[in-house]
Amino acid sequence: MKFISAATAIAVTLGFSEAFVAPIASPRCRSNQPIINHDGKTISSSSTLPLSGSRLDGNQSDPTFKDISTMDEMIKKMVEAEEYELPNAVRRAFRVCSSPQFFLRIATLADQADDAAQKEKLSTLAANLATTIEAVVSTTKGQFDDRAKEVEDILKQASEPSSGEFLVPLSTERGDAMRQALVELEPSKLDESFLSTVDAWIVKSHQDGMDGMVTILQKLLQQYAGIQVSRARAAQQGTSSSEAANLLEKLLALDTDTWDTEIRNGTSSDVTTSGLVAEIQRTMESVILGLENGSMAQRIQAEYLKELVTRAEAVETN
Repeated sequence: MKFISAATAIAVTLGFSEAFVAPIASPRCRSNQPIINHDGKTISSSSTLPLSGSRLDGNQSDPTFKDISTMDEMIKKMVEAEEYELPNAVRRAFRVCSSPQFFLRIATLADQADDAAQKEKLSTLAANLATTIEAVVSTTKGQFDDRAKEVEDILKQASEPSSGEFLVPLSTERGDAMRQALVELEPSKLDESFLSTVDAWIVKSHQDGMDGMVTILQKLLQQYAGIQVSRARAAQQGTSSSEAANLLEKLLALDTDTWDTEIRNGTSSDVTTSGLVAEIQRTMESVILGLENGSMAQRIQAEYLKELVTRAEAVETN
């Protein structure tokens, strides 16, 4: 099974034209029906799932006010940084730094600058950044190849063992198998290259109408976020005896589709929904703010925890 090559992942991430991107199979994904099997054959079925795209809009949408603030902070740091420091900065937030919006923001700030020296600094940054991104892509191609293979291996765990086909929605067994493959992957490999690869596959699957594959890949990102947040909490806090902390840990290990039920069942006089929300917010402050600003890891984990807060508050109001 090969959905998209490493070169394709890089191309989509950098916002290259679709013509540059190698084609992949484009079956429609159907509810409770096969999507595509390991040899790439498409399967016909009925009951189309709603189309959904990557939640990490990146190059696909206009930046929000928060996005602009994040970019401005990153640009300010990069302008003052030494040229040799740029490669590491780009690797830590590759998706943001390589987006057209980031370069447009640099150009906007240069136009708005009253000081000629500041204009020159921003112009120099744009030129150095473009060169640095090319160098980073060139030197990390092997890493993207590795991450593409690892994502593919994880996705295979979501396929039916008897046929090699993918069924949406995933069964509990297949979802658990995919999560276990993520848990067993070396933590250092769950980096920006891994996330960029997954997000690029989401974008490409969305473009090709592979609705169910989008759903599976988004599930993978949700599982990634739960695992990484749980690991960070353990590293920072150790073992907690708080009932709210215990409930949060349980939710981090569960499928997001079960959250509403588990929150209702888990809250009582000992653990209120407001207490759970407070525990989540403490986690956001201690874990999310500690991640590289503007990185995909920060964005994915923040969105995941925000969704959990929304679910908890909805249960409280109901």
